[in-house]
Amino acid sequence: MSRLIAALLVLFALPASAKAPKLTLFISVDAMGSDVLLRNRPRLTGGLGRLLSTGAYYPYARYAYAEARTAPGHATLATGANPWRHGIVDNDIYDRAAGQTVQVYTDPTHPVLNGETPPGSDTSPVNLMAETLADRLRVSTQGRGKVVALSYKSRAAIPLAGRQGQAWWFDEATGRMVTSTWYAKAEPAWMQAVNARKLPDAAFNKPWELLRPRAEYVGEDDRPMEPEAYGMGRVFPHALKGGQQTPGPASYRAFAVSGFSHDLLVQAAKAALEGEGLGKDDVPDILAVSFSGTDAVFHAFGPYSWEMQDTMLRLDVAMGELIAAAERAAGGKANLVIALSADHGGAEIPEAWAQAGVPAARLNPVEAAKGLAQELKAKFGVDVTVKLLELDVYLGGKALEDGKVDAVAVRRAAAAWLAKQPFAVWAVAKDDLDTAPDQGGLMAAMRRGYYPVRSGDVVFMAKPFQVVSDYPRGTNHGTPYSYDTQVPVVFAGKGVKPGLYLEEINPVDVAPTLSALLEMGMPASTEGKPRVEALTGAR
Repeated sequence: MSRLIAALLVLFALPASAKAPKLTLFISVDAMGSDVLLRNRPRLTGGLGRLLSTGAYYPYARYAYAEARTAPGHATLATGANPWRHGIVDNDIYDRAAGQTVQVYTDPTHPVLNGETPPGSDTSPVNLMAETLADRLRVSTQGRGKVVALSYKSRAAIPLAGRQGQAWWFDEATGRMVTSTWYAKAEPAWMQAVNARKLPDAAFNKPWELLRPRAEYVGEDDRPMEPEAYGMGRVFPHALKGGQQTPGPASYRAFAVSGFSHDLLVQAAKAALEGEGLGKDDVPDILAVSFSGTDAVFHAFGPYSWEMQDTMLRLDVAMGELIAAAERAAGGKANLVIALSADHGGAEIPEAWAQAGVPAARLNPVEAAKGLAQELKAKFGVDVTVKLLELDVYLGGKALEDGKVDAVAVRRAAAAWLAKQPFAVWAVAKDDLDTAPDQGGLMAAMRRGYYPVRSGDVVFMAKPFQVVSDYPRGTNHGTPYSYDTQVPVVFAGKGVKPGLYLEEINPVDVAPTLSALLEMGMPASTEGKPRVEALTGAR
């Protein structure tokens, strides 16, 4: 009898059968580096602020590869892998065969559904070489789990949807949310209803004004290093007409920059929850939303601007509405898991940094490419075409293609010249990338971001505070320094242990942690691991 009682006690002590959350809300905020979030957090009292207070909050996650950009960042969040595995090295790559720059998710065989497709634009995940969290969910549930990804940017929505979900993004030419023939054969009724509301048109006569009193904003509104982009002007209130008399592409571009952009994504998300029935049964679903307006504000006005402060306040409000809608769809908080992160951070406007005494400068890639081409012409006596995209240098030309000069020697000469430039720490030809000594851990970061068929023939590392941009105003990102690579990560909801976690983690851990919460296997190429310290183990 005693053995029977002991056996029963063990049986009843075992956890109940696993039950995954009905809905996972996967949120990315473009260009929301740790610094931006930490500086604005005291004023965040809405959905974003509550998420930080009630979730497992990691302020210091850092991407381990060199070129912190939107496309690789979202691919890493979605796959749990670095670019050397998933193949998405940058937003744009140089197509050597075509001799032109194209977007990394370009796929001419899958055009935009019911719309115009600009040549070389992102339309499908065909170039994504690793399995995503969305794909793993679809496989694990044998196609029953649903995935919908929404963003202003195709290069964000596509990796979050993977190969088997739905991806929708904003078309600045038409002011509509669109997809490609990879993902759909027809626009579903719920998206038709979203587009019929014409929210970007409704904002045409509605200026972007400050959400809070002016005294609550830090710094100056009018800074000379900010551009007067999209006909918006440099100071509040910002007109959203794009300098036009009627709504159109110019006003849609201004709308995408404004704090109002968040609302369109929230309305599309609410429609997707209802139209696709997300969270309505015990088969887990994923709704992924990437807020892109923060990045547009960052590039134009910088991370310390009033515009960034205001867009964060508006994001806080929008996220509250989004989370509330997800909770309702899932039948309560107990059935919902939330993950929040960002694809990259970003540098201050370099002229503002320089004004404050920081050794910052604007690195013009066009001018650098001209200088390198002249050097190679003088050294080898032939014309070599040079294309510099961020930290990647692509070399071409008839002399190289015909073998009239030693290609390896040309690449090494290019690296030697770049390494001597005042903006560079070092440079290395692709032939030497695996054997070159690591300098301060930066070479390791470059290797993790290198994918041979898409990365440059030569790569270089810019010095800290050098902002690569051929535009004379605004700012950029794309280096391994903390202002570009350090982002927050938050998990909340079913199975999560709330708290502040100050250890530095890697965003490759996001997809594996969500896999654990979803009670399924991890994406095939993941390099990360579940953050077990933030999981309760509750069933």
